[in-house]
Amino acid sequence: MTNYAPIALFVYNRFEHTLKTVEALQKNLLAENSDLIIFSDGAKKEVDVPKIQKLREYLNSIEGFKSVKIIKREKNFGLAASIIDGVTTIINQYKKIIVLEDDLVTSPYFLKYMNAALTFYENQPKVAAIHGYVYPVKENLSDTFFLRGADCWGWATWERAWKLFNPNPLELLNKLKSQKLLYEFDINGTTHNVKMLKNQAKGKVDSWAIRWHASVFIQNMLTLYPGKSLVQNIGTDGEGTHTNATDVYKVFLADNEIEIKEIPVTQDEKALRAFEHFFISIKPNFVSRFFKKLLYIK
Repeated sequence: MTNYAPIALFVYNRFEHTLKTVEALQKNLLAENSDLIIFSDGAKKEVDVPKIQKLREYLNSIEGFKSVKIIKREKNFGLAASIIDGVTTIINQYKKIIVLEDDLVTSPYFLKYMNAALTFYENQPKVAAIHGYVYPVKENLSDTFFLRGADCWGWATWERAWKLFNPNPLELLNKLKSQKLLYEFDINGTTHNVKMLKNQAKGKVDSWAIRWHASVFIQNMLTLYPGKSLVQNIGTDGEGTHTNATDVYKVFLADNEIEIKEIPVTQDEKALRAFEHFFISIKPNFVSRFFKKLLYIK
C-alpha cells in the first residue's frame, strides 16, 4: 500500500482564499488518499477574531480527504513560526510532508506529482525538496528540472532535508559570504534574496522561506520544479500580510499529469537563465549584470 505524504495547510483569516484553496485540493487525484492537517493561527488583532471564527466553522466541515485534522492555535504564532513549528511536528511523525498556504490553488495533478517525486527522489541526498509553482517564463522548460536552493509556493520535503533548516539569518548570511555565494543567491543579481535575508537578521521581516532557501542553497542541494505550473498564487491581490497587489506571477495551471522520470541531478542552466530573464522583465530599473556583480565583490 502506497504511503502518501500528509498535506499541511496553513491558514489565518482569509475565508475566500482558503475556500478556493481547499476546493481545488479536493479535486486533486489522491485527495481521498491523503491526510489533511490544517494549522489555524490565532488572532493577532481583536478585529480578526470574527474572521477566524468564521473560517474555523468552515474548516470543521471539510471532507474529501482520508482524514482531516485541525490544529487551532490559541495564540498568534505568525506565519513563519507557525510553518516552522507545524512542518517540524509533521516531519517528525510522518518523515515527509506536502506544504500549502491558504492562497495556493492547485492543479488536479498537484498531489500526484508531489507524491511521485517524493518517492522517486527520497533517497537522493542532493535533492532537498519538490516544488509545484513555476514562474510564467517565456522560454520552454523541460518537463521537470532542478534549481539550487528551495522554494515556498506549494512544496514538499523529507525529514533528512528539513533537519538542515537553520533559523539563524546571521549564520546563513555569514556562510553565504564565506562561500562567495551572495551573487548566485540573488539568482545572479536579479532578485533581492540577500536583502531579504539581511532584513530578516535586522528584524524588519519575518520569513521562514528565505531561511529555508538559504539553508538548502548553502548545502548545494536542489529542488525539483515542473515545466508547467501546478500551483497558482491567488494571494497577490493585496489582501495578504506579506504581499502587494500584482498579476506578474499569474500562470496557467497544468491540465495534464507531469511525469517523474530520470533526469540529471544537477542545476538546469537553461531554466536558471529563464528565471533570470523573468525577474529582469519585472524590474524596469534593473542594473546591468556586469555592474551589479561588482557590488557583491565588495
